[in-house]
Amino acid sequence: MTWFAPPTDIESRVHATLPDIFRQPRPAEWGAANKPGVTIDSFLEGPCLAADGTLYVADIPYGRIFSIDASRRWSLVHEYDGWPNGMKVARDGSLLVADYRRGLLRIDPENATIHPVRTTVNSESFKGLNDLAMLADGSVLFTDQGQTGMQDPSGRLYRLWPDGRLDRLIDNAASPNGVAVNAAETHAYLALTRAAEVWRVPLAPAALAAKTQVFARLPGGLSGPDGLVVDPAGRLIVCDPGHGCAWVLSELGEPLFRVRSCAGRTLTNAVLRPDGRTLLMTESQTGQILEAVLPG
Repeated sequence: MTWFAPPTDIESRVHATLPDIFRQPRPAEWGAANKPGVTIDSFLEGPCLAADGTLYVADIPYGRIFSIDASRRWSLVHEYDGWPNGMKVARDGSLLVADYRRGLLRIDPENATIHPVRTTVNSESFKGLNDLAMLADGSVLFTDQGQTGMQDPSGRLYRLWPDGRLDRLIDNAASPNGVAVNAAETHAYLALTRAAEVWRVPLAPAALAAKTQVFARLPGGLSGPDGLVVDPAGRLIVCDPGHGCAWVLSELGEPLFRVRSCAGRTLTNAVLRPDGRTLLMTESQTGQILEAVLPG
């Protein structure tokens, strides 16, 4: 049963494809745990744009970070012993990375140096970081997903402040994945992949996430919501690798549009170009970047 009219479909197209030179299918520890029985050559996530228009993406199982220029030419920025997942370009041009294996990192794309930002909490390792969002006050939200799910709803949402204070806002989430913030930065949206929900989490100076609300429930299936993006109109874009699409929801949680993948089903993460309408999405199954234009 649904309370809403069917969303309008939006078609996508291929923007760029990972070149064959970077595709070397081989066993990988991350792949064995998260894609059992499948030999993969990549798994792209974490798309983010630099001020000059360079698109960065992370390849989780092989610890690689790629850049894609305006000519759609791919370059290997760095390869290291980690599992980079969510990624954002910081104000200084460095890459802030939620690394599943190593925690929160800062990587300089110019010289490929890695600087740990937060690798433990109270001397305890994280479950496995997934995604992050940066706020205007310099704080960072990041999700600690690990292997949590309906069998273990203990995933976390943290907020790291510029002075080093670390607040645990949520600790009962079934597979917290993508995270995004509304324009006023009063609330965060949190994707719970295995619960097939998106939560709306109030943000306050104190570590009190009171009255957290289920903002949207997605159809069940093989996977639930992944990456999240808020557009200039306040609409929430929800990547859904279980159904090969991205949903566009109104500020009230109403489904407005469905962006269909023109390639594989595993549409994981997205970033908006500065025009606020052109969406670039990682299609992790085929190692491609898809593009779609949202209505104004």
